[in-house]
Amino acid sequence: MAYNLLKGKRGIISGALDKNSIAWKVAEKAHEEGATFVLTNAPIAMRMGEINKLAEKTNSQIIPADATSIDDLTNLFTKSQEILGGKIDFVLHSIGMSVNIRKKIPYVESNYDYFAKGIDVSAMSLHKMLAVAMKLDAINEWGSVVALTYMAAQRTFPFYTDMADIKAMLESIARSFGYHYGLAKKVRVNTVSQSPTKTTAGTGIKGFGDFFDYANAIAPLGNATAEDCANYCITLFSDLTKMVTMQNLFHDGGYSTTGVSNVVMESLGVKAEE
Repeated sequence: MAYNLLKGKRGIISGALDKNSIAWKVAEKAHEEGATFVLTNAPIAMRMGEINKLAEKTNSQIIPADATSIDDLTNLFTKSQEILGGKIDFVLHSIGMSVNIRKKIPYVESNYDYFAKGIDVSAMSLHKMLAVAMKLDAINEWGSVVALTYMAAQRTFPFYTDMADIKAMLESIARSFGYHYGLAKKVRVNTVSQSPTKTTAGTGIKGFGDFFDYANAIAPLGNATAEDCANYCITLFSDLTKMVTMQNLFHDGGYSTTGVSNVVMESLGVKAEE
């Protein structure tokens, strides 16, 4: 059911790779809720994905952009306003990449060139995106920027390696830039810390399947799906959350505040107390 929460709003959605992507689901939901938007991704990711199908489905145009390039981001925000007919109301930052994880390099043996690349692509890109938008005055007052993160920024998950540190930086940028952008233009900046989700990127992490099941057993509501996350992002883009900014918002079925569950204890042969 649609509620017209984004009727008349214009946006930029990054990171939609295929139908399993959270960004893909956000685009579908934003379209249902009345928004118009452009889609963007790095040229190499666009060749690997199916973004043209999403563009056709949502009647959107695609602007290729390397999120680490100030020139590309300037072009993205400039052309988006031309295509959409005005300033932007919402932006989704769904960009993450770790060469160390891709190459299965243990955290304590991290390749620092790869580490720096991951920081630039997955965290610094948010700073660059916000800086360009602010310089161009491209986002309307009370606009909303949401970046996707993961709670490995707060707790140690060994298999998440350098992405844990990178996500911590991403969340810090959202807080720090959120202050300045809020003060200057009343633009909101938040991060959403999502459950383990069976996306193309997520399932590429070693041991993901077992951890997905573990998190699902811990969370009293179970793991939140990509579609659940998209619904949450839509509320953050809407005017219903106009006073929410500089927050890291857990969207994980209660996992982040549950110490242990009866299901997990019983799986270890421990009789859980009621």
